[in-house]
Amino acid sequence: MKFADGCWLTQKDYEVHNMSGAYEVLSHDAHSITILAAGSRIYNRGMTLGGPVLKITYSSFAENIIGVKIVHYPDDGVKRPEFELERDKGYIPEITIGDDTAVLVSGKTRVEIKLHSDWQIDYFYGDRKLTSSRGRTTSYIVNDRHGADGGFNPRFFEAIPEHPSYLREQLSLGVGECVYGFGEKFTHFVKNGQTVDMWNSDGGTSSYQSYKCVPFFLTSGGWGVFVNSSGNVSFEAGSDVVSKISFTLPGEEMEYFLIGGEEPKDVLRSYTSLTGRAPLVPRYTFGLWLSTSFTTDYSEETVNSFIDGMEKRGIPLQVFHFDCFWMREFRWCDFEWDRRQFPDPAAMLKRLRDRGLSVCVWINPYISELSTLSDEASREGYLLKNRNGGIFRTDFWQPGMAIVDFTNPAARDWFKHKITELLNMGVTNIKTDFGERIPTDVVYYDGSDPELMHNMYTYLYNKTVYEALTDFYGKDKACLFARSATAGSQRFPVHWGGDCTAEYSSMAETLRGGLSLGLSGFGYFSHDIGGFEATASPDVYKRWAAFGLMSSHSRLHGSTSYRVPWLFDEESVDVLRFFTCLKGKLMPYIWSQAVAAAREGLPVMRAMLLEFPEDRVCRTIDTQYMFGDSLLAAPVFDESGEVDVWLPEGRWHDVITGKAYDGGHYERFVCTHMEMPLLARDGRIIAWGNFERNFDYDYLDGTVFCVYNLPEGKTAEARIYDGEGREYFVLTAKNEGGVVTWTSTPTDKRFGVEVIFD
Repeated sequence: MKFADGCWLTQKDYEVHNMSGAYEVLSHDAHSITILAAGSRIYNRGMTLGGPVLKITYSSFAENIIGVKIVHYPDDGVKRPEFELERDKGYIPEITIGDDTAVLVSGKTRVEIKLHSDWQIDYFYGDRKLTSSRGRTTSYIVNDRHGADGGFNPRFFEAIPEHPSYLREQLSLGVGECVYGFGEKFTHFVKNGQTVDMWNSDGGTSSYQSYKCVPFFLTSGGWGVFVNSSGNVSFEAGSDVVSKISFTLPGEEMEYFLIGGEEPKDVLRSYTSLTGRAPLVPRYTFGLWLSTSFTTDYSEETVNSFIDGMEKRGIPLQVFHFDCFWMREFRWCDFEWDRRQFPDPAAMLKRLRDRGLSVCVWINPYISELSTLSDEASREGYLLKNRNGGIFRTDFWQPGMAIVDFTNPAARDWFKHKITELLNMGVTNIKTDFGERIPTDVVYYDGSDPELMHNMYTYLYNKTVYEALTDFYGKDKACLFARSATAGSQRFPVHWGGDCTAEYSSMAETLRGGLSLGLSGFGYFSHDIGGFEATASPDVYKRWAAFGLMSSHSRLHGSTSYRVPWLFDEESVDVLRFFTCLKGKLMPYIWSQAVAAAREGLPVMRAMLLEFPEDRVCRTIDTQYMFGDSLLAAPVFDESGEVDVWLPEGRWHDVITGKAYDGGHYERFVCTHMEMPLLARDGRIIAWGNFERNFDYDYLDGTVFCVYNLPEGKTAEARIYDGEGREYFVLTAKNEGGVVTWTSTPTDKRFGVEVIFD
């Protein structure tokens, strides 16, 4: 949200009260310092008449995380939905109050507050300055025109355009410092120069809108900020004042956490320790998923023909997904199979399970007036209400559609019961679609502010479904497939990238969204292979298949057309088979990266800067990524098959072609459809498993450990984990005098070691 009119002026109709100095320390204890910030320098008593003044509390409950709470006056009476944060009450920071400076130290991160002088707040990590708030930065802002035009947009799911007041913070950016994150954003990967608003929207992948808004960013300078609000936080990343990043929140109070680290990985670890980490998901979920697609015609016969076709062509299939029309039209959701197309669903599901397949079905959190559940949900108070006490309804997606109120515990239990009935029938996974277009002019069961619930709704929706899956299958054995999300939603994996189009530009924007999501705390990411809208050319389909299989989760899905490969061309069959089997062989390695996601909060698909923070080129790259910590993946985005790949310093081995390359420059690859640059980093060990068909297999028996270009004097390790994420085997290689030797955990399993120098 912009308030500046050039360097000197403020935009019309706004009064900006910038804090001029820390007037005094109001209080302090073992955990916090609270200061009084004045809107002007106080030279005499007459200048203390009136305000505004702000009370600002600096605190810490975990190392390298400093909380900042800014209050104009308390928003009394507002029921705020709250993120579930992991606050460690036992941690005590170091606090010093001097004559002219107050200091709070948290681990290696500290804040220095200048007292009785011009406004100056500086943040450090060790001796390195991270950022500062100086001059006209921390502000209370009044909107003089609020209410002049009614202040409400009739499109029920859009953001409220006007508020009477705002709080704003601005933090400095260093020269060349890059900003990332904010959830799944399909715009340019580096967010400098962009306005980023936190308002979940169903906008596809080709716009500035986002299904997954997360009020968190990190920078290439090794720090980040999480704004602790589910409201419409507006960020200006060097786009209002070009040397600063600002964040603005409607209302009278705002809390944020500044996180320091040696590098971006450290910031991400600390952020996910605060908001939660993605748990493990079942190993079979990393295999290939095939969908009915959305509005296509399908029945049990269609489903069987697809599965038979995949088996006949030797393409390992792990999960089959039934999209919306497993239920009857106009009745979503009633959780009842359309018996016209699926006359005996329980028997059908058993047959699919007997073939080694898991089954996913689509749902949304809406109840059509024609649903068999509508009367019950209305009668029991399970639905959102209008301010007049009636049920909120719209024809926007389904006739007379109402929305489940997940702030009602009884509604959550009722919804869980419906999910459990499906699981008892043989369903293994749930696709939790929608959850973005949530109205603001409604009343919630628990009295929550409806504007603050707009983004929080998806959290409660997916949490409810994930808990049903966990209750049924157990911890780390649940997997849903979600589109919408907010901060903390990484606790309920997996998430996919929404509605993309079957063309190269959309494939690239999907990758940008996934990389931004990974830098926002999410461990896993998927997308619709071949694109959702329209039908891909055979060329795009094959390139997207390679990209999709080198993603954490891989699903074939479309809108109006099917995605089985033989409908494109015969080479598409070969490409899909090859990359599915390649991923299957890589599962010992991929599973170790999933364990890292669960333990450390690091994504499986990593922006290059996470692994190479000192490489300035990697700070802006958004067309390639690290698939875990040891493999560089570069999708092909052009029908020529050409792709320019930045290779950081070192020696890189292409695991598909066997060719090797020196790093430190861009390398041009010309790829057949059976190729995509996939390069092993030097000094790393990749475990190649003995894959046949099922992605959940013994990751040690028959495995070959390839040691790639291990430099002299260095060691490398590969670890094997069981299905519960427990380490049970470690292989260590070392290069001494040009000779590579290895040791390992004793085992009765057979495995091989291959040392590669090229």
